[in-house]
Formats: sequence, C-alpha cells, structure tokens
Amino acid sequence: MRSDQKTYTFNVNGMHCKACVFLTEDELRAHPKVSFVKTSLKTRTVEVRGDFTNASAEEVMKELSSLLSKHTLSIIPQVNSNKWRELIIAFPIAFGFILLFFLLQKGGIIQLVNAEQMSFGTAFFIGVIASLSTCMAVVGGLILSISATSAKDGGKVGPQILFHIGRIISFLVLGGLIGAVGASFQLGAWGSGILGIVIGLVMFILGLNLLDIFTWTKQLQPSMPISISKRGISMVKKMNHKVIPIMIGVLSFFLPCGFTQSMQIYALGTGSFVQGALTMFAFALGTFPVLACVSFSSFSLKDGFHSGVFFKSAGLIVIVFSVFNILNSLVAVGLIQPVFNI
Repeated sequence: MRSDQKTYTFNVNGMHCKACVFLTEDELRAHPKVSFVKTSLKTRTVEVRGDFTNASAEEVMKELSSLLSKHTLSIIPQVNSNKWRELIIAFPIAFGFILLFFLLQKGGIIQLVNAEQMSFGTAFFIGVIASLSTCMAVVGGLILSISATSAKDGGKVGPQILFHIGRIISFLVLGGLIGAVGASFQLGAWGSGILGIVIGLVMFILGLNLLDIFTWTKQLQPSMPISISKRGISMVKKMNHKVIPIMIGVLSFFLPCGFTQSMQIYALGTGSFVQGALTMFAFALGTFPVLACVSFSSFSLKDGFHSGVFFKSAGLIVIVFSVFNILNSLVAVGLIQPVFNI
C-alpha cells in the first residue's frame, strides 16, 4: 500500500441486502482515486482505501456519495427513529392490499403462492413487489449505469430497450430450462410440500428484511455467491459492443435477488418447460414497469419516511403470503388440517 493512501470507513445508509453490497462496491470502485473497497452488510459500513491528498474524511464522504445511485454515506450511523411509526402506518396499508389480493383470489384471477400451483397473475404481483424492493438495487444500478453511458452518447434509448428485451427473454428461456430440469425429479406429495415450505421460508426472510427492524435476518437470506455475480457483470461491462445491454439483461437472471431466487425454486418445482418459462416471464413483466421508469426517467425511491412506510408495507405483505404458503404446504402433506378456507 502506498504511503499517500489512506483508509476510510463510512456508514452506508439504505443498505438492506447482499445486492446492496455488490452495488455499493461496484459504484465506488469506479472512482479513479479508489484502490480498494470492502462492504459489510452486518455492520452496514464500507471500507475505502485511496489517495485523496489532503481531503478530510467528510470531504471524501461527499465525493464518494455522489457516485452512489441507491445509497448514501455518513460518518455517524444513521438512526431511523421513525421505524416503529412507519410500521404502525404500514399495517393498515398492508391489510388493504392483502384484502384486495384475497378478493382477486376468490374471483379466480390469482392464486396464493404454493408449490402446487401459482397463477401468472401471482408471479406478476410478486415481480411488482420485487421491483420496488431494495433487493432489485443491483438491477436498478445497472440500468442507471446504462442510462448514464447512453446520455454520454447523445441520449440514445436503444441500450435501455435492449437491456429490457434481454432481461425478459432470458427469464422466459432460462425459466423454461429450470422447469425442464425439474421434470427429471419426481417430487411427490412430500417433495412438493417441502419445496413449498422452502419457498415460504425464503419469502419470510425477505419480508423481515424489508421491515428493516431486525439486522440479524439479513445474514439469513440465501443467495448465489456474490463473487459469481460480480465477475459476470464486471466482465460484460468491460466489453465494448452493442450487445452488452442484452448480455447484462441476461445476467440479471443470476443476480442475488431473493425474490428472483424464490421464483426460480418454484419454476424448478413445476417440472415443466412451459410452466417454468411462463412463470418467470410473468415475474419479469411484473418488474418491468418500475424498471422502465428507472431507465427512461429520474424515478427513484429515495430513503425517507415515505419509502420506509412502503418497504414495511411490502414486508408485511410478503410475510403474510409466506405464512399462508407454509400452512398450505403443511396441509398438502397431511401434517395439519386446513386452517383457512383459501
């Protein structure tokens, strides 16, 4: 390490999941003065090493914060004193959405998530929640990166369009392949029940993380090794070709997003190329409206009271669905009697 390089440690505000770790490190590494970046989800801090001459820690913090698209840096840990107030307000909002969901379910439009059946409307609904959650921070950051590059090239919208095309088509094709792989497994009643419980537990952990109340739950969220996602995205971003946006869209299928992974588990359990493909396709379409807004406008869900209420509302909705999913799976294997007539 050179003598004129210093190490700074900053708190990262708005960090919720492993995707945030990747996004924060990737964006900070883009600074020409930074030689090393290491982010900790457990402590919500980032360690940065670089040559910033005689700049103070506060000046370095402000300079680096300008690079972040979804997070902010601070020297003093940010304390959210409104989190319980946000949770109280979130309860009636979540109740309203859940009631609407059940009314649509009774009308046969959508079905609750379980290992045996899921309507494409449900997959679309989960995609909408995923696109608004911080688990999609990496995808949003990639889109902003593509948009920024396009702006330098004269404001062309082609790369953004190619990204979305690549993303949606890859979810369709790769979802089908996952379903086809699942066809070689005969799960049976117990296998389907266990798969449903796994999906329910993954979604339950996602819901707890969205509440942003219990920091220890962030370590429980399963994900693909983040090093794989880093290497894949970094490799593609270094290439200079028009096909890059499409390839980044394809790689978004493998990013560490818990919602995507829970849907991939379900697609595996369908044992069908068509069902797996259409399920992941519907999920990708659900994420499209918000991601399109990120692509073609300055839309962004910033930290603050209103965003806190939204994330907690989404977290409560996901938790309720996960509990119903687990109960339905236990009923399917005969361990308990039906609790609700849904």
